[in-house]
Amino acid sequence: MQRQQFQQILNDLLQPERIKDFSPNGLQVQGNATISNVVTGVTASQALLNAAVAHGADTILVHHGYFWKNEPYNITGMKYQRIKTLIDNNINLFAYHLPLDIHETLGNNAQLAKRLNINVTGPLEPGNPVSVSMQGEFAKALSGDELNEQISTSLERASLHIPASSNKPIKTVAWCTGGGQGYVELAAEQGIDAFITGEVSEQTTHIAREMDIHFFAAGHHATERYGVKALGEYLHQQHQLQVLFIDVDNPV
Repeated sequence: MQRQQFQQILNDLLQPERIKDFSPNGLQVQGNATISNVVTGVTASQALLNAAVAHGADTILVHHGYFWKNEPYNITGMKYQRIKTLIDNNINLFAYHLPLDIHETLGNNAQLAKRLNINVTGPLEPGNPVSVSMQGEFAKALSGDELNEQISTSLERASLHIPASSNKPIKTVAWCTGGGQGYVELAAEQGIDAFITGEVSEQTTHIAREMDIHFFAAGHHATERYGVKALGEYLHQQHQLQVLFIDVDNPV
């Protein structure tokens, strides 16, 4: 299909205009006018670009692209090499950040809930239909250790568990893939039993203990693999594009 048609499909699906973001969503670096061979991945790192070149891709679709708010404008060093690789090989780079986090079925939050068997009950932020954090519940209450094992097994990465002070059973849960540890306090204020995200900060330990909420840090990369992978599978099934998900290992 043509590049403009590809972008229209993604924009219609992800509706980036619904949410204010930290980087541009959509086409970030222009390449081939015709799209047929797509590589998807979490981050447009040099390793992913090199793998896409080796695969003969004409397009790369990621969650973490370029041109973040407050980053330097200069195209030098690492940024220069990445963009040069794209231009030299006539490869399009498409990136969708928060719109991919919040999509109701293909998004990172929705896909994490699916993997962990969480029944989604609504947004964590009251009255916000595009809340970046969600809440839900398990069919049966779990212990903190049981949920930690389930997360670690499902994501193939050891999860960090900070137990609630009471070590209460977990029935209700809130989550935000990636760097969502700032939402743990909001979850605790609503009486939710546990909060799952990718990253952890020093103060998170004290918040979890003092506000009696289980906290799980399962990895920024590990919690955000599945949205872009699901999006690629959708493009293959619905639009017959050749799509390959490449997982560049990241322990963070």
